[in-house]
Amino acid sequence: MAAIQQVCSERQLPVEMVLEAVEVALISAYKRNFGGNYSITAQIDAKSGEPIVNVEKFVVHQVQDERSEISLDEARAIYPQVKVGHFISIKSTPADFGRIAAQTAKQVILQRIREAERDALYNAYAEREGEIVNGTVHKVDHRQVTLSLGNVEAILPREEQIPNERYAEGQRLKAFVSSVVRSSRGPQILVSRIHRNLLRRLLEVEVPEIYNGTVEVKSIAREAGYRSKIAVSALQDGVDPVGSCVGMRGTRIQNIVNELHGEKIDVVQWNPDIGYFIANALSPAKVMNVMLYDERGKTAVVVVPDKQLSLAIGKEGQNARLAAKLTGWRIDIKSAFEATSEVLVRIKKDEAIRERVAHRAEIFNMATAIIGEKDPLHFTDGELKLLSEAVEIVNSAEMIIRRERKGKIGESKSKRGAPSIEHMDILAKAEAILTGKTLPSSESLADLELIEQEIQAEPEPEFELEEEAPLSELDALALSVLSGAANALDEEILPVVQPEIKPELKPEIKPVVPEPVVSPVKATEKDELMAKAEALLVEPQVFEEETDELLLKRQQDKKKERLKKRRLVYDENLGEVVAERRRKDSRSETKWTDYTTDD
Repeated sequence: MAAIQQVCSERQLPVEMVLEAVEVALISAYKRNFGGNYSITAQIDAKSGEPIVNVEKFVVHQVQDERSEISLDEARAIYPQVKVGHFISIKSTPADFGRIAAQTAKQVILQRIREAERDALYNAYAEREGEIVNGTVHKVDHRQVTLSLGNVEAILPREEQIPNERYAEGQRLKAFVSSVVRSSRGPQILVSRIHRNLLRRLLEVEVPEIYNGTVEVKSIAREAGYRSKIAVSALQDGVDPVGSCVGMRGTRIQNIVNELHGEKIDVVQWNPDIGYFIANALSPAKVMNVMLYDERGKTAVVVVPDKQLSLAIGKEGQNARLAAKLTGWRIDIKSAFEATSEVLVRIKKDEAIRERVAHRAEIFNMATAIIGEKDPLHFTDGELKLLSEAVEIVNSAEMIIRRERKGKIGESKSKRGAPSIEHMDILAKAEAILTGKTLPSSESLADLELIEQEIQAEPEPEFELEEEAPLSELDALALSVLSGAANALDEEILPVVQPEIKPELKPEIKPVVPEPVVSPVKATEKDELMAKAEALLVEPQVFEEETDELLLKRQQDKKKERLKKRRLVYDENLGEVVAERRRKDSRSETKWTDYTTDD
């Protein structure tokens, strides 16, 4: 037991886990030395450490195999109530078991202890994923750096190293645990020096206000080894978030800079107003105007003084690039001279803007004089303020104009969008007619004609028909309602033709070759009424001289064929009447495709 306690202390393992490994090793050693495929259990005495092996044997009258069987008399000496056919567990620890089993059990015990140690290490470092670890550089090669964390090693790959850093064996280093993977050789720990959360964890260590939650880190943009930007916000009134991070004379932030080997760190204050936040993110440059264009994909146009243009952009665009990462907006930087010149050009070209800013003409006259007479690098603060005001006036005018245009577009769409209550009433009346229901007495034909006059009708075709069969009262009513509803929704569903009937003249009959008619499908009473109403919405034809009944029948047959191809339905999702069409399958002369909405 003293040896087991020592192993547990050295390997930092629980006693129960080591005892279980030893018990498994004893069972394996017993089977190897004494054989048997029967049930064997082993137990270690917690006080003395003495091994105890119990073997399950079968009770029989006459013993043939002593390793797995026991006589009834011997069994009853141990368990008086046992009978033949029962299994009993008896103590079968050999006298020299310790010496025999030692070598056999050694490898099993060590293997189980190694597995337990790997599991313990994995669990310990899996919980530390996303945290900082302190390590010592153990080995350096061109592919990776191996860090010793005490009882386990971590790998710092080349792509996770800061570009301008050099490492030496024995050097103390802080790294961010990016991932922990279980493997046959133990946990594989990957660490990073370029991860942006390394900066977050270093701030938590150096700044107590961040650790206790008084100051919150909103976002981090980092180009490891060169420069980083951090946006912070105070969650408690009266706390300066930037001052808390910087510390007295910059001592707090300087410790982080030293740990990152001279990486520059800018701490800026986060603001819920994205315009102010973008201006702060471009620090140390001074920003005059921030114009946001969300419809262009979160783009911000920033105006800065000409003498600070290079400072705002940064070396190779680094400052602007980090500000864009920090805010999540695409940032275009313009000088005051360039932005004012573009504003003056837009005023001259766009009449709508010119009308909006006409009452501030004196500002634009002064701005024109300033950019025309002075060197942009020598603009005074007062002149820059005036140029900023001119840019802001035009930007506000453009925003108002865009908003008005969007309002007009939305208003026109709403007119073509979901039908009003009046239009819904018209559709209900049309449905009542097509389904054969009786209209209320208050809704007469004259009432429907008045409704039709309120809705703008579609223009008539430029040609005239020579002849048209006379319309019944029901047909005229259906035509009035359906055409009025279609016009109210501003949808050109089917061509509408209003034939000119001349009863005082005899119609002139012209022979026309009729189109081939497909056998009409069987329809219910409602379908027949629908077909009759739809017949009024398509172009009528002139047939050979026939009786009125035959002419009407041929018209109905032809329109039923058209109904195979089109139908009118009210789409509840779109809030409007739509036309659905189906076509014949190209591989079959009789099979039709499903109805689909016309685009």
